[in-house]
Amino acid sequence: MSADENRALPETGPRVAAMYALVAHRLSTYYDHGHWLTRAQAAALCAEWLQRSRLVLSRVEREQLADLSDTIALQVRGLVARGGPGAAHELMESLDPRHVSDSVRR
Repeated sequence: MSADENRALPETGPRVAAMYALVAHRLSTYYDHGHWLTRAQAAALCAEWLQRSRLVLSRVEREQLADLSDTIALQVRGLVARGGPGAAHELMESLDPRHVSDSVRR
């Protein structure tokens, strides 16, 4: 890929990071409190996380990420039914850049 083509690509970093955080929070909230976040709650959480990270996405993009995170989190929840609480905990821990997973240490 040429430098010109690379510059034309949209910046996906903030979207990927927000998606990861939303999926982690959805699963954590579900396993810790038995509550599934609504679209509005997830979009608001996304806005808060982006603001703390000094990143900006439009309201439409935040809502799209909220919807997509719902789909992904439901799929993960279905796949890891028995190990879900542990997986949700590990996802939340990994949001801290200083965290080193136990599975990485092995």
